[in-house]
Amino acid sequence: MNKQKRTEIFTRLREANPHPETELNYTTPFELLVAVVLSAQATDKGVNKATDKLYPVANTPQAIYDLGLDGLKEYIKTIGLYNSKAENVIKLCRQLLDKHGGEVPDNRKDLEALPGVGRKTANVVLNTAFRQPTMAVDTHIFRVANRTGIAPGKNVVEVEDRLMRLVPKEFLMDAHHWLILHGRYTCVARKPRCGACLIEDLCEFKDKTVE
Repeated sequence: MNKQKRTEIFTRLREANPHPETELNYTTPFELLVAVVLSAQATDKGVNKATDKLYPVANTPQAIYDLGLDGLKEYIKTIGLYNSKAENVIKLCRQLLDKHGGEVPDNRKDLEALPGVGRKTANVVLNTAFRQPTMAVDTHIFRVANRTGIAPGKNVVEVEDRLMRLVPKEFLMDAHHWLILHGRYTCVARKPRCGACLIEDLCEFKDKTVE
């Protein structure tokens, strides 16, 4: 795919949604960090349901740490893998208190050193909370990047590298949100909604579906 086509794709995505946002509910970098940790292999809707009850009660590292493991589990037990996630969140809170004065670090190295935080989670927090141009490649972005031809790659790291290199600079800050939302609602896994797609004529997917 050439640069001109990529530019047109992101121009259209931006026109349709000038200020894309995450669908996770949060008001602080810490709330976002916890929500993203909880969202692994879970839906944003499911996470929001839990955090909408948790955050009015505890939304700081100290407050969640004070809930204790069993206390936290009560709030998040509707989310998949809640046992291991609860353990990670409690450890993460302890580490934020001990090493970062209760603040969420704004750099990759310190974020990835936190329990339960991998590269993808760090990228989401850096981009969404701290407005750094990063690309958090989840299943949606991986699928859209490969299927459309925007940035094909064999694994998430390859796709991330190519997107960071190939997405025109003016779109880089919000590209991760546009691609996730496009994959979630239009370029869906089983049967992409090509007939309802605003970039269908630019997409290089060979087996387009007819609605």
